Amino acid sequence: MIVMMCGKGGCGKSTVTALLANTFAKSGKKVIVIDMDESNYGLYRQLGLELPKDFTHYFGFKKGIFQVQDNLKEGEKVFPEVWSYDTLPEEFVSSDGNVKLMAVGKIHHAGEGCACPMGSVAKELLDNLSLEKDEIVLVDAEAGVEHFGRGIDAKADKILMVVDPSYESVSLAKKIKSMCEDIHKPFGIILNKVTKEQESIILKSFAGEYSVAGIIGLNDEIMTKGLLGEKLDFVPGGVSQVMDYLLS
Repeated sequence: MIVMMCGKGGCGKSTVTALLANTFAKSGKKVIVIDMDESNYGLYRQLGLELPKDFTHYFGFKKGIFQVQDNLKEGEKVFPEVWSYDTLPEEFVSSDGNVKLMAVGKIHHAGEGCACPMGSVAKELLDNLSLEKDEIVLVDAEAGVEHFGRGIDAKADKILMVVDPSYESVSLAKKIKSMCEDIHKPFGIILNKVTKEQESIILKSFAGEYSVAGIIGLNDEIMTKGLLGEKLDFVPGGVSQVMDYLLS
């Protein structure tokens, strides 16, 4: 199963991705986390892993992917063989136990160009994976909706949006719900960093039209570990609810 994790910047998308990955791994699932957010530099710490080498280097960095695609003959694929959980290219994987992390690419220097090649790489990577029943891919997408425009979300089995207590986040959820309907993908929301009062306001604004995958309240331990860059190795309220939603 491939799950796309999306949301606006700062909603806690990467944090929730890490919590789900670590919890799924403890339950015996094999988890591949694909870091598609070119501007987030902390996900690997939340997973308790080393930072992997950017996968764009597989193609000779950003320009290489387009050159490879342009040179393909009819019927050829970008990758010579399909990859599984056990056969991912080790040079670009950081792992511990049942969790493996791949980072599509980051913007490292001013003036190096846009992130479009990274979206192309992510799309090719997702299209190339062969998964078993007990294996889950969690894609930490970049903030916003550009990945929908690139067609990457069409590779997902389920799409989750992390909604924080802000007008911008609630408005974006309505846009993403519409986009998921356009591509016929199941869409669920995770309320994050909410008080009981804020939870009530958000759910009222959605008027029962959204599938609520889980609700994660304000949590000091999450905030402190996030500040220190420590592994999120515990299960806060709401995470098990999200797991049940995904596995249903």
